[in-house]
Amino acid sequence: MKVLYCTETFWPHIGGIEIHALRYLPAMKNRGHEFIVFTSHSGLNLPDKSIYRGTPIYRFHFHKTLTDRNIVALKSIRNHIARLKQSFKPDLVHINSITPDTFFHIHKNNPYHLPLLLTIHGLPMIKLSGHNPFLKKTLRSANWIAAVSKSSLMKTRQIEPKISSRSSVIYNGLDIPDIQPQPLPFDAPCLLCLGRLFPYKGFDLALTAFSMIRDRFPHARLVIAGNGPEKFNLEKQVKALNIIHQVLFKDWVNPERIPDLINEATMVIMPSRSETFGLVALETAQMARPIVATRVGGLPEVIDHQKTGLLIDKDDLEGLGKAIIYLLEHPDIAEQMGQAAKIRAQKMFSLEQHIDAYDNLYKKLN
Repeated sequence: MKVLYCTETFWPHIGGIEIHALRYLPAMKNRGHEFIVFTSHSGLNLPDKSIYRGTPIYRFHFHKTLTDRNIVALKSIRNHIARLKQSFKPDLVHINSITPDTFFHIHKNNPYHLPLLLTIHGLPMIKLSGHNPFLKKTLRSANWIAAVSKSSLMKTRQIEPKISSRSSVIYNGLDIPDIQPQPLPFDAPCLLCLGRLFPYKGFDLALTAFSMIRDRFPHARLVIAGNGPEKFNLEKQVKALNIIHQVLFKDWVNPERIPDLINEATMVIMPSRSETFGLVALETAQMARPIVATRVGGLPEVIDHQKTGLLIDKDDLEGLGKAIIYLLEHPDIAEQMGQAAKIRAQKMFSLEQHIDAYDNLYKKLN
Protein backbone atom coordinates (compact mmCIF):
# COMPACT_ATOMS: atom_id res chain seq x y z
CA MET A 1 0.00 0.00 0.00
CA LYS A 2 1.18 3.53 -0.77
CA VAL A 3 0.91 5.81 2.26
CA LEU A 4 1.30 9.56 2.60
CA TYR A 5 2.71 9.92 6.12
CA CYS A 6 2.23 13.40 7.62
CA THR A 7 4.01 14.56 10.75
CA GLU A 8 4.69 18.06 12.07
CA THR A 9 8.41 17.40 12.51
CA PHE A 10 10.77 14.67 11.37
CA TRP A 11 14.43 13.80 11.80
CA PRO A 12 16.73 15.62 12.64
CA HIS A 13 14.11 17.00 15.04
CA ILE A 14 13.99 14.79 18.11
CA GLY A 15 11.04 13.93 20.32
CA GLY A 16 8.66 11.08 20.99
CA ILE A 17 6.84 11.32 17.65
CA GLU A 18 10.08 11.73 15.71
CA ILE A 19 11.76 8.75 17.36
CA HIS A 20 8.61 6.71 16.80
CA ALA A 21 8.68 7.53 13.06
CA LEU A 22 12.30 6.38 12.72
CA ARG A 23 11.29 2.94 13.95
CA TYR A 24 7.80 2.80 12.50
CA LEU A 25 8.52 3.57 8.85
CA PRO A 26 11.23 0.89 8.27
CA ALA A 27 9.14 -1.72 10.09
CA MET A 28 6.06 -0.93 7.99
CA LYS A 29 8.16 -0.91 4.80
CA ASN A 30 9.16 -4.46 5.69
CA ARG A 31 5.44 -5.30 5.61
CA GLY A 32 5.30 -4.11 1.99
CA HIS A 33 4.07 -0.53 2.48
CA GLU A 34 5.59 2.39 0.58
CA PHE A 35 5.79 5.87 2.10
CA ILE A 36 6.44 9.48 1.32
CA VAL A 37 6.66 11.87 4.28
CA PHE A 38 5.17 15.36 4.44
CA THR A 39 6.57 17.47 7.26
CA SER A 40 7.66 21.01 8.10
CA HIS A 41 10.94 22.89 8.34
CA SER A 42 10.07 23.99 11.91
CA GLY A 43 12.73 26.66 12.13
CA LEU A 44 15.65 24.58 10.84
CA ASN A 45 17.48 25.24 7.59
CA LEU A 46 16.58 21.93 5.96
CA PRO A 47 16.16 21.03 2.29
CA ASP A 48 12.67 21.04 0.82
CA LYS A 49 13.25 17.46 -0.32
CA SER A 50 15.56 14.76 1.02
CA ILE A 51 15.73 10.99 1.29
CA TYR A 52 15.84 9.17 4.62
CA ARG A 53 16.70 5.48 4.34
CA GLY A 54 14.97 5.23 0.99
CA THR A 55 11.88 7.26 1.94
CA PRO A 56 11.32 10.66 0.27
CA ILE A 57 10.86 13.51 2.77
CA TYR A 58 9.09 16.70 1.65
CA ARG A 59 9.22 19.76 3.90
CA PHE A 60 6.93 22.78 3.74
CA HIS A 61 6.56 26.08 5.62
CA PHE A 62 3.09 25.17 6.87
CA HIS A 63 2.97 27.17 10.09
CA LYS A 64 4.56 30.34 8.73
CA THR A 65 2.28 30.36 5.71
CA LEU A 66 -0.86 30.11 7.81
CA THR A 67 0.38 32.55 10.47
CA ASP A 68 1.33 35.15 7.85
CA ARG A 69 -1.95 34.51 5.98
CA ASN A 70 0.13 34.46 2.82
CA ILE A 71 -2.48 33.52 0.22
CA VAL A 72 0.08 33.15 -2.58
CA ALA A 73 2.29 30.83 -0.57
CA LEU A 74 -0.75 28.91 0.68
CA LYS A 75 -1.93 28.25 -2.87
CA SER A 76 1.60 27.27 -3.88
CA ILE A 77 1.87 24.69 -1.10
CA ARG A 78 -1.60 23.34 -1.81
CA ASN A 79 -0.80 22.95 -5.51
CA HIS A 80 2.56 21.32 -4.74
CA ILE A 81 0.87 18.81 -2.43
CA ALA A 82 -1.77 18.10 -5.08
CA ARG A 83 0.92 17.37 -7.69
CA LEU A 84 2.78 15.06 -5.32
CA LYS A 85 -0.41 13.19 -4.49
CA GLN A 86 -1.22 12.86 -8.17
CA SER A 87 2.28 11.56 -8.90
CA PHE A 88 2.58 9.19 -5.92
CA LYS A 89 -1.05 8.04 -6.02
CA PRO A 90 -1.32 7.15 -2.32
CA ASP A 91 -3.91 4.70 -1.06
CA LEU A 92 -4.06 6.29 2.39
CA VAL A 93 -3.17 9.53 4.22
CA HIS A 94 -1.82 8.91 7.72
CA ILE A 95 -1.72 12.10 9.80
CA ASN A 96 0.10 12.18 13.13
CA SER A 97 -1.59 14.67 15.47
CA ILE A 98 -3.51 17.79 14.53
CA THR A 99 -1.06 20.50 13.48
CA PRO A 100 -1.00 23.29 10.88
CA ASP A 101 -0.13 20.86 8.07
CA THR A 102 -3.42 19.03 8.71
CA PHE A 103 -5.26 21.96 7.12
CA PHE A 104 -3.75 21.14 3.74
CA HIS A 105 -5.04 17.54 3.80
CA ILE A 106 -8.62 18.03 4.97
CA HIS A 107 -9.25 21.26 3.04
CA LYS A 108 -12.32 20.97 0.83
CA ASN A 109 -13.11 17.63 2.43
CA ASN A 110 -10.13 15.76 0.99
CA PRO A 111 -10.83 16.21 -2.75
CA TYR A 112 -8.83 13.10 -3.66
CA HIS A 113 -11.21 10.97 -1.59
CA LEU A 114 -8.35 9.17 0.14
CA PRO A 115 -8.98 7.29 3.36
CA LEU A 116 -7.69 9.36 6.26
CA LEU A 117 -6.11 7.83 9.36
CA LEU A 118 -5.38 10.14 12.29
CA THR A 119 -3.03 9.09 15.09
CA ILE A 120 -3.24 11.10 18.29
CA HIS A 121 0.34 11.25 19.59
CA GLY A 122 0.89 14.68 20.97
CA LEU A 123 -0.34 16.92 23.71
CA PRO A 124 -1.16 20.07 21.67
CA MET A 125 -4.17 18.35 20.16
CA ILE A 126 -5.50 17.31 23.56
CA LYS A 127 -5.16 20.85 24.90
CA LEU A 128 -7.28 22.37 22.14
CA SER A 129 -10.76 23.44 23.13
CA GLY A 130 -13.64 21.19 22.25
CA HIS A 131 -15.25 24.24 20.64
CA ASN A 132 -12.42 24.59 18.13
CA PRO A 133 -14.15 24.11 14.74
CA PHE A 134 -10.97 23.03 12.93
CA LEU A 135 -10.32 20.37 15.55
CA LYS A 136 -13.83 18.98 15.26
CA LYS A 137 -13.70 19.07 11.47
CA THR A 138 -10.45 17.11 11.48
CA LEU A 139 -11.85 14.47 13.82
CA ARG A 140 -14.99 14.14 11.71
CA SER A 141 -12.96 13.89 8.50
CA ALA A 142 -10.92 10.92 9.68
CA ASN A 143 -12.00 7.44 8.65
CA TRP A 144 -10.28 6.10 11.75
CA ILE A 145 -8.59 7.63 14.81
CA ALA A 146 -5.91 5.76 16.72
CA ALA A 147 -4.76 7.07 20.11
CA VAL A 148 -1.55 6.03 21.86
CA SER A 149 -3.28 5.62 25.24
CA LYS A 150 -6.72 5.09 26.73
CA SER A 151 -6.38 8.47 28.42
CA SER A 152 -5.88 10.34 25.14
CA LEU A 153 -8.63 8.35 23.44
CA MET A 154 -11.09 9.22 26.20
CA LYS A 155 -10.25 12.93 25.96
CA THR A 156 -10.56 12.86 22.19
CA ARG A 157 -13.96 11.15 22.36
CA GLN A 158 -15.11 13.78 24.85
CA ILE A 159 -14.26 16.45 22.29
CA GLU A 160 -16.13 14.63 19.52
CA PRO A 161 -18.34 11.75 20.75
CA LYS A 162 -19.30 10.77 17.18
CA ILE A 163 -15.89 9.16 16.63
CA SER A 164 -16.45 6.42 19.24
CA SER A 165 -17.29 3.75 16.66
CA ARG A 166 -14.25 4.52 14.51
CA SER A 167 -11.50 5.00 17.05
CA SER A 168 -9.25 2.75 19.10
CA VAL A 169 -6.07 2.55 21.17
CA ILE A 170 -2.83 1.37 19.60
CA TYR A 171 -0.07 1.49 22.17
CA ASN A 172 3.41 2.49 21.12
CA GLY A 173 5.87 -0.37 20.89
CA LEU A 174 9.63 -0.79 20.79
CA ASP A 175 12.05 -3.49 19.74
CA ILE A 176 13.89 -5.15 22.61
CA PRO A 177 17.38 -3.58 22.90
CA ASP A 178 20.36 -5.78 22.05
CA ILE A 179 22.20 -5.01 25.29
CA GLN A 180 21.56 -6.85 28.54
CA PRO A 181 20.40 -4.85 31.58
CA GLN A 182 23.11 -4.40 34.20
CA PRO A 183 22.53 -4.66 37.98
CA LEU A 184 21.19 -1.46 39.50
CA PRO A 185 24.01 0.63 41.01
CA PHE A 186 23.34 1.56 44.64
CA ASP A 187 26.84 2.33 45.98
CA ALA A 188 26.82 5.47 43.83
CA PRO A 189 23.16 5.82 42.79
CA CYS A 190 22.41 7.47 39.46
CA LEU A 191 19.01 9.11 38.97
CA LEU A 192 18.15 9.87 35.36
CA CYS A 193 15.78 12.39 33.77
CA LEU A 194 15.53 11.89 30.02
CA GLY A 195 13.62 13.94 27.46
CA ARG A 196 13.20 17.32 25.85
CA LEU A 197 13.79 20.16 28.27
CA PHE A 198 10.37 21.79 28.46
CA PRO A 199 8.50 22.93 31.59
CA TYR A 200 5.83 20.23 31.22
CA LYS A 201 8.50 17.55 31.75
CA GLY A 202 8.81 18.64 35.40
CA PHE A 203 12.58 18.32 35.61
CA ASP A 204 12.59 21.34 37.91
CA LEU A 205 10.76 19.18 40.46
CA ALA A 206 13.38 16.45 40.09
CA LEU A 207 16.12 18.97 40.87
CA THR A 208 14.37 20.26 43.97
CA ALA A 209 13.60 16.74 45.20
CA PHE A 210 17.22 15.73 44.63
CA SER A 211 18.49 18.71 46.63
CA MET A 212 16.28 17.59 49.52
CA ILE A 213 17.74 14.07 49.66
CA ARG A 214 21.38 14.68 48.75
CA ASP A 215 22.58 14.80 52.37
CA ARG A 216 20.96 11.44 52.97
CA PHE A 217 22.61 9.97 49.86
CA PRO A 218 25.86 11.92 49.44
CA HIS A 219 27.17 9.65 46.66
CA ALA A 220 24.07 9.98 44.51
CA ARG A 221 24.05 11.99 41.31
CA LEU A 222 21.34 13.22 38.97
CA VAL A 223 21.75 13.12 35.18
CA ILE A 224 19.51 15.26 32.97
CA ALA A 225 19.75 14.20 29.33
CA GLY A 226 18.18 16.23 26.56
CA ASN A 227 17.96 19.65 24.95
CA GLY A 228 15.32 22.33 24.93
CA PRO A 229 14.41 25.89 25.93
CA GLU A 230 14.21 25.04 29.65
CA LYS A 231 17.90 24.17 29.92
CA PHE A 232 19.00 27.67 30.95
CA ASN A 233 16.45 27.80 33.79
CA LEU A 234 17.40 24.33 34.98
CA GLU A 235 21.09 25.25 35.06
CA LYS A 236 20.24 28.36 37.09
CA GLN A 237 18.23 26.22 39.47
CA VAL A 238 21.14 23.82 39.95
CA LYS A 239 23.38 26.73 40.99
CA ALA A 240 20.74 28.17 43.30
CA LEU A 241 20.27 24.78 45.00
CA ASN A 242 24.04 24.36 45.34
CA ILE A 243 24.03 20.91 43.71
CA ILE A 244 26.25 21.78 40.76
CA HIS A 245 28.76 19.02 41.59
CA GLN A 246 26.09 16.32 41.79
CA VAL A 247 24.09 17.14 38.68
CA LEU A 248 25.29 16.35 35.17
CA PHE A 249 23.67 17.76 32.05
CA LYS A 250 23.99 15.69 28.90
CA ASP A 251 22.96 17.19 25.59
CA TRP A 252 20.90 15.46 22.93
CA VAL A 253 21.26 11.68 23.01
CA ASN A 254 21.11 9.60 19.85
CA PRO A 255 18.06 7.31 20.05
CA GLU A 256 20.33 4.29 19.55
CA ARG A 257 22.28 5.29 22.67
CA ILE A 258 19.28 5.65 24.98
CA PRO A 259 19.30 2.01 26.23
CA ASP A 260 22.99 2.37 27.17
CA LEU A 261 22.25 5.58 29.08
CA ILE A 262 19.34 4.03 30.98
CA ASN A 263 21.51 0.98 31.70
CA GLU A 264 23.81 3.20 33.76
CA ALA A 265 20.96 4.47 35.95
CA THR A 266 19.59 3.17 39.24
CA MET A 267 16.15 4.54 38.40
CA VAL A 268 14.48 6.99 36.03
CA ILE A 269 12.58 10.02 37.30
CA MET A 270 9.67 11.25 35.16
CA PRO A 271 7.76 13.99 37.04
CA SER A 272 5.81 15.11 33.95
CA ARG A 273 2.97 17.59 34.28
CA SER A 274 1.41 16.14 31.13
CA GLU A 275 2.23 13.13 28.97
CA THR A 276 0.20 11.42 26.27
CA PHE A 277 2.00 8.07 26.42
CA GLY A 278 5.49 8.37 27.87
CA LEU A 279 7.98 6.60 25.60
CA VAL A 280 10.76 7.08 28.16
CA ALA A 281 8.76 5.01 30.65
CA LEU A 282 8.69 2.14 28.16
CA GLU A 283 12.40 2.50 27.38
CA THR A 284 13.07 2.43 31.13
CA ALA A 285 11.08 -0.78 31.56
CA GLN A 286 12.93 -2.50 28.73
CA MET A 287 16.20 -1.95 30.59
CA ALA A 288 14.75 -3.41 33.83
CA ARG A 289 14.85 -0.11 35.69
CA PRO A 290 12.19 1.07 38.16
CA ILE A 291 10.66 4.46 37.49
CA VAL A 292 9.16 7.21 39.60
CA ALA A 293 6.58 9.10 37.55
CA THR A 294 3.48 11.22 37.83
CA ARG A 295 -0.04 9.88 37.54
CA VAL A 296 -0.88 11.83 34.37
CA GLY A 297 -2.00 10.96 30.84
CA GLY A 298 -0.93 7.54 29.64
CA LEU A 299 1.77 6.96 32.26
CA PRO A 300 -0.49 4.86 34.55
CA GLU A 301 -1.09 2.60 31.54
CA VAL A 302 2.63 2.04 30.99
CA ILE A 303 3.58 1.84 34.69
CA ASP A 304 1.95 -0.63 37.07
CA HIS A 305 2.04 1.24 40.39
CA GLN A 306 4.06 -0.51 43.12
CA LYS A 307 4.85 -3.38 40.72
CA THR A 308 6.96 -1.83 37.97
CA GLY A 309 7.47 1.62 39.47
CA LEU A 310 5.94 4.24 41.72
CA LEU A 311 3.33 6.81 40.68
CA ILE A 312 2.83 10.14 42.42
CA ASP A 313 0.43 13.03 41.91
CA LYS A 314 1.35 15.88 39.59
CA ASP A 315 3.54 18.55 41.24
CA ASP A 316 3.74 16.48 44.44
CA LEU A 317 7.27 17.41 45.47
CA GLU A 318 7.07 15.66 48.85
CA GLY A 319 5.72 12.50 47.23
CA LEU A 320 8.48 12.57 44.64
CA GLY A 321 11.18 12.78 47.29
CA LYS A 322 9.63 9.98 49.35
CA ALA A 323 9.32 7.69 46.32
CA ILE A 324 12.99 8.19 45.39
CA ILE A 325 14.09 7.57 48.98
CA TYR A 326 11.97 4.41 49.20
CA LEU A 327 13.60 2.86 46.14
CA LEU A 328 17.10 3.85 47.24
CA GLU A 329 16.53 2.35 50.69
CA HIS A 330 14.96 -0.86 49.35
CA PRO A 331 17.31 -2.18 46.64
CA ASP A 332 15.63 -5.59 46.50
CA ILE A 333 12.22 -4.04 45.79
CA ALA A 334 13.75 -1.71 43.19
CA GLU A 335 15.35 -4.71 41.45
CA GLN A 336 12.06 -6.62 41.52
CA MET A 337 10.18 -3.67 40.04
CA GLY A 338 12.73 -3.36 37.26
CA GLN A 339 12.48 -7.04 36.34
CA ALA A 340 8.68 -6.92 36.44
CA ALA A 341 8.74 -3.83 34.22
CA LYS A 342 10.87 -5.61 31.64
CA ILE A 343 8.53 -8.61 31.50
CA ARG A 344 5.47 -6.37 31.20
CA ALA A 345 7.07 -4.30 28.43
CA GLN A 346 7.83 -7.40 26.39
CA LYS A 347 4.28 -8.67 26.87
CA MET A 348 2.29 -5.49 26.24
CA PHE A 349 4.43 -3.02 24.29
CA SER A 350 6.42 -4.89 21.64
CA LEU A 351 7.12 -3.26 18.31
CA GLU A 352 5.72 -6.33 16.54
CA GLN A 353 2.34 -5.89 18.25
CA HIS A 354 2.36 -2.20 17.33
CA ILE A 355 3.17 -2.88 13.67
CA ASP A 356 0.63 -5.72 13.48
CA ALA A 357 -2.09 -3.35 14.67
CA TYR A 358 -1.27 -0.65 12.11
CA ASP A 359 -0.73 -3.15 9.30
CA ASN A 360 -4.22 -4.54 9.95
CA LEU A 361 -5.70 -1.06 10.18
CA TYR A 362 -4.12 0.02 6.88
CA LYS A 363 -5.64 -3.02 5.18
CA LYS A 364 -9.02 -2.33 6.80
CA LEU A 365 -9.05 1.25 5.51
CA ASN A 366 -7.88 0.45 1.99
